[in-house]
Amino acid sequence: AVLSRYENQITILSDYLEEFPETDEPVWILGRQHHLNTDKSKLLLDISARLWFTYRRKFAPIGGTGPSSDAGWGCMLRCGQMMLAQALICRHLGRDWQWEKHKKQPEEYHRILRCFLDRKDCCYSIHQMAQMGVGEGKSIGEWFGPNTVAQVLKKLALFDEWNSLAVYVSMDNTVVIEDIKKMCWSPPQSGTAAHSSAHLHRSALGRNKNAAGFCAGWKPLLLIIPLRLGINHINPVYIDAFKECFKMPQSLGALGGKPNNAYYFIGFLGNELIYLDPHTTQSFVDSEENGTVDDQSFHCQQAPHRMKIMNLDPSVALGFFCKEECDFDNWCSLVQKEILKQQSLRMFELVQKHPPHWPPFIPPAKPEVTTTGAELIESTDKLFELEEEFEILSV
Repeated sequence: AVLSRYENQITILSDYLEEFPETDEPVWILGRQHHLNTDKSKLLLDISARLWFTYRRKFAPIGGTGPSSDAGWGCMLRCGQMMLAQALICRHLGRDWQWEKHKKQPEEYHRILRCFLDRKDCCYSIHQMAQMGVGEGKSIGEWFGPNTVAQVLKKLALFDEWNSLAVYVSMDNTVVIEDIKKMCWSPPQSGTAAHSSAHLHRSALGRNKNAAGFCAGWKPLLLIIPLRLGINHINPVYIDAFKECFKMPQSLGALGGKPNNAYYFIGFLGNELIYLDPHTTQSFVDSEENGTVDDQSFHCQQAPHRMKIMNLDPSVALGFFCKEECDFDNWCSLVQKEILKQQSLRMFELVQKHPPHWPPFIPPAKPEVTTTGAELIESTDKLFELEEEFEILSV
């Protein structure tokens, strides 16, 4: 009953403003500035290039017997997918890559899309995220908050050797530079892991990067900062700093929205936030035999939603991507200049050294298993099948 009520959910609120107004104010989208008066079409092209993940239906039941649609509960998981997908696009295709309907796209693009298909063997699928959420205290079908989805992405990234991301989720509103550098420069777990990662990277990108250049160098950083910007409503003192984050070239936007209603915020115009809305239910799409994906439903091709920033729930998570160490150093400088020095009440802290009263920082490592998370789920399913066959034979 709950799922059917949400199946074709269309949210209509008074603060949704569909058409962009006539204004001289710049629009900021994930670190890029646009002017409505001169390049509105370029702005819309930039927005439609972002991967758009929504509710889906008719996928294989999660866990074998669970839901076959995430309508009504999966919106924050979809927003987390969108933020991560933006990081992967920047990682492999660059921030200025554009998507056009019916235009042939590079193999890396389709490989990124395949990471998010609604199948249990795709590393960032709704299946993997929902099941990994169980370890964070969330039942399958239960709504996630921004921090929970960040923790789930951090764990799933450990199984993703192709993208080889270092995912740092800040604690207590504090980003520790020393810990991030330790994590991004940490050596591979073993020689075998180094070899397989390098081999995957070469075959995926067609570039002959050696093991040292890929595995022992700086791992591209996905930085997620969960925040509480007020008690029941966002505190106006944080608004300028929050908007400033969308101007940074490293910006991946923000996860947030309203209670039980998640959106992926990608920019702003004046005091209105621009976001992609996952609350549209579409049918499951699988990859073709040649590995490509029919991607029409993965790009929002209409004017994006906007909402007044003061209507934002105070629980949010900021995202940033730093492909190289110099990107992270630049981000630290921008934070010091634009966010920390100009605020009496700071949105978050940026510190050089690991706080002495905190537990020691240990870079996250993949659990000692020989399979990926997806294969682990599959092998468990097979185990249950064998048990059922054994019971039948016994009878």
